[in-house]
Amino acid sequence: MSQPFCCKSFGALRLFPALLFATLLAACKVGPDYRRPAVEMPASYKEASHDWQQAAPRDGIDRGAWWSLYKDPVLDKLEAQVYISNQNLKAAEAAYREAGIAVKETRATLFPSLTLNSSVGNMQGVPPISMLPNSLYGAAAWAPDVWGRIRRGIDSDKANAEASAADLAAARLSMQATLATDYFELRAQDESKRLLDMTVEADTRAMQIARRQYDTGTGDVADVLTAQTELENIQSDAVNTSIRRAQLEHAIAVLVGKPPSDVSVAPRDFVDATPEIPAGVPSTLLERRPDIAAAERRMAAANAQIGVATAAWYPDLTLSGSSGFASLTLSKLFQASNSFWTIGPALGETIFDAGARKDRIEQARAAYDRNAALYRQTVLTAFQQVEDNLAALRILAEQRTVQEISVSHARATEQLMRQRYMNGAVPYSSVLTAQTARLNDEQSLLKLRQNRLDASVALIQALGGGWDVSQLPAFVSGHLVQRQTKASLR
Repeated sequence: MSQPFCCKSFGALRLFPALLFATLLAACKVGPDYRRPAVEMPASYKEASHDWQQAAPRDGIDRGAWWSLYKDPVLDKLEAQVYISNQNLKAAEAAYREAGIAVKETRATLFPSLTLNSSVGNMQGVPPISMLPNSLYGAAAWAPDVWGRIRRGIDSDKANAEASAADLAAARLSMQATLATDYFELRAQDESKRLLDMTVEADTRAMQIARRQYDTGTGDVADVLTAQTELENIQSDAVNTSIRRAQLEHAIAVLVGKPPSDVSVAPRDFVDATPEIPAGVPSTLLERRPDIAAAERRMAAANAQIGVATAAWYPDLTLSGSSGFASLTLSKLFQASNSFWTIGPALGETIFDAGARKDRIEQARAAYDRNAALYRQTVLTAFQQVEDNLAALRILAEQRTVQEISVSHARATEQLMRQRYMNGAVPYSSVLTAQTARLNDEQSLLKLRQNRLDASVALIQALGGGWDVSQLPAFVSGHLVQRQTKASLR
């Protein structure tokens, strides 16, 4: 009995040259290869005389415990919880994993697909083999990536996954910096409360003296009323600091991923432990900024999409085949005479699309130009932020020196006025004037100390944060792998 259908063996052999040719062509990738565009790099900071080196973005950096520079165990404990519990970081981490899975999904289209099909039924007559009611066969299909469309798509997905990893690092650094800034402001509120409490104690003693002088007939009732009013005003200011402190404590709780009711930060003295940023930091850490790395990776992804759009101009080749059994009756399905196999290529080409393919290429090029401009702007903004915070640290240090002298003079003046008041040489209004000036100077100095801490945090963030370096995520067999390296601070 002859087989219902069978490809001749020599016919199949004639397909091998075509398959070999298609495989050779699979090494081709149309579209432009990615070259990172040049950006204008200054030789040195305006605010520092350190030379720049050509930076290679490394966006998957392990930021390290940079906050340990401030030598505050409470801050260390809080910062350690940010990456573990912060929900925004969990969302960014999920987006990173999602982007990595997209690479695997696109990569899977490089390989053939296999299916298994079966059917059971009854019919009369002798239909074509494709319509036989009883069948069991496997089918395979493969669209060789002749022009590199899939591989360009993989390149784009890889770059997007790397950009997502950089976004995760940027989000982590931003949350850590925000926590540090909130924490230092909370400590400044504690110090402000201490200054006001000290003033309350002094005003209480002054009011008692005013009452005694009035009771003995040597004082004026106006002094008593003035002292009482000033005491109540300072007490009100001291209570008012609790509002902002509570808000900061709640903000810290959210940053560490906990309800506000679960987090309490005990008051303590304000310590101005502004770290000295080493002179070599600018030339080594700017390359670690995750936002620069993310912008550069998105530019690479956009470049790969030009190749994807360009590949649409070339014909699509599909190789397919099937093999199995087909029969009119189920009982004879697996007889050798009812076996069959087929194999054959298919070639498709778009003849007319009213310019749609050309428009997609132009759109991809425009997207690349947009991302290139955003990359350059991100670099410029990074330089600006570093310069801003270097200037802030320098100027605030100078201003602090002047303000400390002013505080010293204000304290001496207040002490002198209080002594003269007790001796009856001046009215209480003179004491009040000196006290107000001293308190204002103390609070100004406190604000300068807080601003210096904030500027140091902002500078560390502007330089990329942390001192340990890790490279971009690698792709091993389509899987994202984080490669860790170590580097010391220079």
